[in-house]
Order: sequence, then C-alpha cells, then structure tokens
Amino acid sequence: MRDPLFEPVTINTLTLENRIYLPAMHLGMGVEYEVTDPIIDFYTQRAKGGAGLICVGFATVDEWSGNTQNIGAHDDRFLPGLSRLASAIQDNGSKGAVQLNHAGRYNFSFFLEGRQPVAPSAIASRLTKEEPKEMTVQEIEQTIDRFAQAALRVKKAGFDAVEILSGTGYLISEFLSPLTNHRTDEYGGSLENRMRFGLQVMDAVRRAVGPEFPLIVRMNGNDFMPGGNTRAELKTYAQALAKTGVDALCINVGWHEARVPQITARVPEGAYSYLAAGIKEQVNIPVIASHRISDPETARDILAKGHCDMVAMGRSLIADPMLPEKAKQGRENDIVHCVGCAQGCFDNLFKLKSVECLCNPLAGHEADRKIEKTGSPGKILVAGAGPAGMMAALTAHRRGHRVVVYERTSRPGGQLYLAAAPPGRELFARLARDLETQMAAEKIPVMLNTDLDSHVMATENPDAVILATGAIPAMPAMEGMDLPHVVQAWDVLQNNVRTGFRVAVVGGNAVGVETALFLAEQGTLPADVLKFLLVNRAEDPETLFEMAVTGTASITLLEMTDHIGTDIGKSTRWGMLQDLGRSGIETLSHATVTRITPEGLVFDTRGQTRELSVDTVVVAAGSVPYNPLETKVKQTGLRYEVVGDAARVGTAFDAIHQGFAAGARV
Repeated sequence: MRDPLFEPVTINTLTLENRIYLPAMHLGMGVEYEVTDPIIDFYTQRAKGGAGLICVGFATVDEWSGNTQNIGAHDDRFLPGLSRLASAIQDNGSKGAVQLNHAGRYNFSFFLEGRQPVAPSAIASRLTKEEPKEMTVQEIEQTIDRFAQAALRVKKAGFDAVEILSGTGYLISEFLSPLTNHRTDEYGGSLENRMRFGLQVMDAVRRAVGPEFPLIVRMNGNDFMPGGNTRAELKTYAQALAKTGVDALCINVGWHEARVPQITARVPEGAYSYLAAGIKEQVNIPVIASHRISDPETARDILAKGHCDMVAMGRSLIADPMLPEKAKQGRENDIVHCVGCAQGCFDNLFKLKSVECLCNPLAGHEADRKIEKTGSPGKILVAGAGPAGMMAALTAHRRGHRVVVYERTSRPGGQLYLAAAPPGRELFARLARDLETQMAAEKIPVMLNTDLDSHVMATENPDAVILATGAIPAMPAMEGMDLPHVVQAWDVLQNNVRTGFRVAVVGGNAVGVETALFLAEQGTLPADVLKFLLVNRAEDPETLFEMAVTGTASITLLEMTDHIGTDIGKSTRWGMLQDLGRSGIETLSHATVTRITPEGLVFDTRGQTRELSVDTVVVAAGSVPYNPLETKVKQTGLRYEVVGDAARVGTAFDAIHQGFAAGARV
C-alpha cells in the first residue's frame, strides 16, 4: 500500500516528490533584509530532511511591508542572497519557494523609522494599538506593482515557486475584510470590491512571472474575527483566485489578533483540516492544509480523507528537520515531536530574537551548536532523567562518551509529566517519551529507582558527573501549612490526592494556573459524550457549551502580585487566561495569603483582610532547586556541572538547552 505522504504532486509545471510542505515562518534571522548564514544553515538542514517544498519568508515587497529582520525581495541588491538560498535548498534535495507579504497595519512604526504603517482604512489593530495611514489609489497601484516586481526577483533568483500571503490579518486580507476595509471607492464596500486588491496582485504577479511559474496563495479558511469575512466569502475568494490563475492554495487560519488558539498545544492535532476540505470542494487546484499537523500519521489521515493535496508542517520541522526522511524510512519512533509550546518559535519573535525550539536545541543554531566528536572519550554519569538530564546524556553520548543515567523515580521524564497534566498540554508527555525512546535507541543505560550516591561514584569511577536532579515544590513558611486539607499542586497534577468541591489555589504562576485548569476540567462533559448529545440534538448548543466548560469544583486562584501567569509564554498565556475565565475560575491578584485555617484561608488584598472558606487549599508556591549531590561530588574532586532546575529553577526550554550545553562541553 502506497504511503499518501510520499506520492508525487504537481503544482503547475513543478512536480514534488512528496506532499510535505514547509510553510514560511518568520525566523528573525535577517540582517538589513539580507539572507544570512543562519538562514542558509536553517533551511539547508530542513532540505536535507526531505520536505517536498520549502517556502521561505515572509519576504518584503517594499520598505513599508516588513522589517529589517525579514528577507528582502524589494530591491535587486537582494538577488545574490536569494539565489544563494535557493541553491542551498535545491542542492540538498528540496524545491524552494518564497512567500511575499505586506504587513499593512500589522507593522509597527518603530520598524518604519517612526512612519505610519499603511492599510486600506485608518483602523488600528489590537496587535499594534497604532492607527495606520489609509492608502491612496496611487499607493495601491504602486503596491500591486511592487508585489509583481518582487515575484519576478524570486523567479530570477532561481526559486521554483512564489507564494503570496493573503491572510492572517496582513494587507491583502485587510482589504478583503469588512472589519478593516471601510473604503467607499472601487476597493471597498461589496465583496467584489474588497477582493479587487488581492486579485489584482495575483494578476500582476502572474503577468510578471509568466504562465508556467507556480503561484501559490496562502489564504484564510476562517479569520476567526467576529464581523469579519465569513467562511462563505472566503470560499468565493478561493474560487476567484483559482480563476485568476493561481496554481495552489495553502489554507491558513485566524488573524494574529483572533481570540481562537491557532498554533499552541491546546489545538488538537489536525483540527483545522476541515477548512482546507471546505476550500478544496470549491476549486480544482491543489489545496494545502496547515496548522497543528505535527506527526506523519495525522498528515496521512488528512490526505487519505481527501481534505487536501499537501500538508504544511512548519513547527514540526523546526522540532525535527529530519521528520520527512524518518517517516519515509519507517523510523517514526525516532521523531522528536513539536509540543506546541511556542516558547522558542513564536515567543522569541516578540522579543526580537531569532527562532529557537524547546524540543530541538540545534534549531536556529545549526552552525554554532554542532555536535563534535570528543578527542578523549570518557565515562559520564548523569544524575536525573528529566529533560535536562536526558538531553545532557544524549548529547554527551553523541560526542562519543560512555554515559550512564541514574533516576531516583520509576520513570524518566521528570516535570514534563507535570506539564502534561492540564488539559491540552498532553504533548509534553510525548516529549518525555520521545527523549526516552532516543535514549533506548542509542543504548544509553538508565538506572531507574536508583540514586547516584558516593558508593556508585566510587564504583563507577567516572571522568565527570552531570547533576540534573531537578526541583521540589517550595514550602512557604505559613501558619496552617500542616493542616490536613492543605495539598501540593504537584500532588494534584499527579492525581496523588483528592480535592473538595471548594478549592483555593495559592499561587498564580504557571503551575498554579495549570493546576486550576486541571481541577476545572474535572466534571466537564467528555468529548465523546458532547458529540453524542450534539448530533442527537439532545441539548441546545449553549447548554452543551456550559457543560463542556463547567466542572464540579468552585475554584479561586490567588496571586500576590498584580498579574496572573507572568511566567507563561506570551503565545500561550492569553489562551490560558481565557480558559480561566471560561471555566468560571475566580482570579484574585494582589492577594497575599497570610495563614491557612481549618475553614479555609485568610489573605490580605489592597490593605484589607479577607477570609475564604474552602474544602481544599492547593499550594502552588513555585519550586526550589533540588541538588543534594553537589557537596558529595565536590569531595571526590571530579569534574561536574549542575544543569536545569537543580542549578536554577526555569522552564522546560531552559532545561533542554542547558542539558545540551552541558553534554556538549563535558
């Protein structure tokens, strides 16, 4: 039986060896619009991994359309860099495309040296909070021509295709949407008029590149913007694009300011393929599904159902650039899966940092973090099989050392399993299993239920030791902590304790938020029951919604600072806060718990003392390093490193990257 992932597919005159599409992702690696060595290195590695078509970008069409960290396509001086990038992709086995885009009102004035960004109408976005300048007809015509000239440069540079971004809330979709287009001329008003700009861009691009050069459009299947384009309008737009001569459609979802999660772990695998299927019914050109397709089995299922002709796998190929080749060779157990955390790939962009990855410490560091064989192999002992310990062990082993890992509990993974407990966070457990699978495949011994102690070190006589013993819950010095209704958040997340119907979670950090959401899920309708009641129209949709989000517990989350979840990544935090509100969890900031009583707790808020009656108090006061071995190792005189939470409490991202660094240095 043929694998649908590895059947050829044709876009205009371009035949691709497989149906895996690496979509354009802003890497933040450009310098003054120039293609840099890190960009070349990043895409070279993904080309070696076997993606059928790699799209880079987005690339700018003029000086208003992006910022200097983007790839530039708005001037001939960028042609040498573009050509070098095209060759790097093609010479390593893939085909290459460039995505052209204009950010419109999503651009920031500080990227434009203080100038106003431009848009169809002077309507500020929730993303930038800045009012753009309304484009004149002359400026519209100039921008259309600039798209065409940029596309021609893409072709001259030697790429195999060009993609135009016509979604996500950027300029073309701003013209298309009634939310952002209030014009009264030929570019505003009716759907036909609002489509005009986008269609004229495609028509101009087609004339510039000729009839046989593949033209792809990335468009929304749903904007998820109340009052914006309907799905029916977007289907009409897709039909018009096909008639204009577009060769393929890549179906995007949502705008950046939409209040529906799009790329995070909360989104089920392949959840948005239905949008590609809806567009595919309307057109006779290839359709590409995208968003949260992070494993080959999901991709195959979407293709086999006929929802699409190709699958866009972006962040999954950041996490594991060799995913296509591993899938082709039947080595899917070796794949490192994206966990949808967005900590390195998306959150970094808000910090104006280049792309990295929690799961793959080499991502974005393809040149400066090469794993080089050691000239003096030795025996390395690793204490702790959490994310830091496992990554340290794998890296040291790959350098040629003999590595043995000691784990005091019954399974590897550490706090990844705690992170996986809240709803929508299950993929962290898959990362734990991925790391464990790699350890087994590379035959690294893991001694479970075994402490690394002085006796073991004396017996093994190692050359170096890596201490990755993690953290333990912090125990605040507070009256009443010893009462029977007080439990630790970690115990709740591991289902080691039962809680009552009235619960107070003390601590509004990431663990506190996750624990509150974990408790709120209990007693809600399971997905299969929800579907049964829905399809049989047993209850009205609003009632089903309430039953899906309302659990059996009344939960109050208390945080002493002024904000909840400040240590949660920006891409994830807004969705988790939205879930807190939707689940009916009461959140109290500026609330300092002073003592716990048999009836509940007492807290101070803005100069007032209040009491809260609850059945269970869950303490989520953070964690502290657990590092009992350092003193013993020092006494031996052995070389050692302390990594992850054992050194300083941080995130899973920190643990993985520190573990890699330790394994690379040892």
